[in-house]
Amino acid sequence: TSIAAAVAATKGTNIVVSAQNCFWEESGAFTGEVAVPFLKSAGVKYCIIGHSERRQYFGETDQTINKKALALYKHGIIPIICCGEMLADREAGNTAKVIDTQIRGCLAGLPAGNVRESVIAYEPVWAIGTGKVASKEQAQEVHAQIRGLLTELYGKDIADAVRIQYGGSVKPDNVKELMAQPDIDGALVGGAALKAADFSAIVNFSK
Repeated sequence: TSIAAAVAATKGTNIVVSAQNCFWEESGAFTGEVAVPFLKSAGVKYCIIGHSERRQYFGETDQTINKKALALYKHGIIPIICCGEMLADREAGNTAKVIDTQIRGCLAGLPAGNVRESVIAYEPVWAIGTGKVASKEQAQEVHAQIRGLLTELYGKDIADAVRIQYGGSVKPDNVKELMAQPDIDGALVGGAALKAADFSAIVNFSK
């Protein structure tokens, strides 16, 4: 894909181009990785880090995600920091513990001013690409927990400024009830974005 071409095509619109991953080192022999300065020069404004598939298949940890966040902040790119529990965690009643650990680890040592601009995406792993979706109550509960933790770490003003997205089988028929929740600020859309009609319906849903 050509990020620069996408940036050019969306110039003058409300659409901004994002990346799905990055590497924390600016240069060196890291074959296959994408350096943050490259993304910056291409016009990227946001970058997803810590997606559950990156954790599952590429061994990413809260610590490496933290390094990526620092690299993105340094170059003025806003990170979309992902967190979420496995099905076994939810069934064992450990969702809150998992989310707390991930958020603290990913944000460790990050300046409050940078965190204010960040996006956090809650993506229950058991709902990604499975057709299952967290109920609006389940999603709101975790989003409220994240907001509360941000308040504890950085204060209410910053916690209120951080956008917390929900990701996990968001579809045209559930986006409205999810977006109606007080602590859900947006959606991290995956599979539905592959179908233009579905993605358009999600983006243009009526409140």
